[in-house]
Amino acid sequence: MAALVGVVGATGMLIAARKTIDSVDRIPGVAGDFSLGSGSIENFLLVGSDSRAGADPTAADAGGIGTEDAVSGQRSDTIMILRRDKSTGEAALLSIPRDLWVDVPGHDSKRRVNSAFSDGPGVLVQTLQQGDLRIPIHHYVEIDFSGFKALVDALGGVQICVDYATRDVSTGLDIPAPGCHLLLGEQALAYARSRHYEELREDGEWHEDPASDLGRTKRQQLFVNLALQTALERIKVDPFSAGRLISAIGASLRVDDELDPIAAAASLRSAVDGGIATYSLPVFGKNVGGNAVLLLGDGSEDVLAYFRGEGPAPAANA
Repeated sequence: MAALVGVVGATGMLIAARKTIDSVDRIPGVAGDFSLGSGSIENFLLVGSDSRAGADPTAADAGGIGTEDAVSGQRSDTIMILRRDKSTGEAALLSIPRDLWVDVPGHDSKRRVNSAFSDGPGVLVQTLQQGDLRIPIHHYVEIDFSGFKALVDALGGVQICVDYATRDVSTGLDIPAPGCHLLLGEQALAYARSRHYEELREDGEWHEDPASDLGRTKRQQLFVNLALQTALERIKVDPFSAGRLISAIGASLRVDDELDPIAAAASLRSAVDGGIATYSLPVFGKNVGGNAVLLLGDGSEDVLAYFRGEGPAPAANA
């Protein structure tokens, strides 16, 4: 009898998850061109949108959205590419710094890569697939701030370890003591978005991370890796949690019209379990026409070739 109840419950959760997936906002024509790059490589473009459409700024739980870089419309707050080798099952994660100075289709001059999203997901995909980057994008996944918070809460939080008390007054990050802390949605978002990350050092003074957006990139990669591992562990212990995770973020999710999120999650399970190698593009800062931007530096071509499926894996981030 208990087994029957379990089967019925699992079936119900799968049906609910499938209904949620079927209702997810689909974006036609933005990805799915497998003629680009190696046939064994599948790249997922992961976009964290700064859209506040799903957030009530007057609500008690509106923290973590922050006011930093708030703009009319929306921009891509986070841009990552998840590379899966279909022949080996291995996965790697590349962060694209949002201040990277690139050619954007439809514009006469270069601009920051995150501004491409203002013209729509399709333009962002074209920007990454053309110009100096030329990274094939096969699938597109976008989640907004509210969805990110809901996902972390549905996971029961993600544990982050810090060496010092940490804060960012711009995003609302507040970790009051060194050690390992379980961050729920609001603080997790504040951590992931932090560009003015400060640590309370032994001298009693707050010290801001001089790496700014590049430091933010490393923290985002760490958080995404930990969140994926946390999700995998939850699903192993409680298979029903897969349905709950999908239901939690369905309203805040947009994907390309070819992607089956459930199948994609299943295909990535072994890769996540084995660990995901993380990469950052070597870049350097420059002032271009009054804009403080980032340009591709030495060694960037090796990383790009790997994510195009045209070269071996370079040394991953430490």
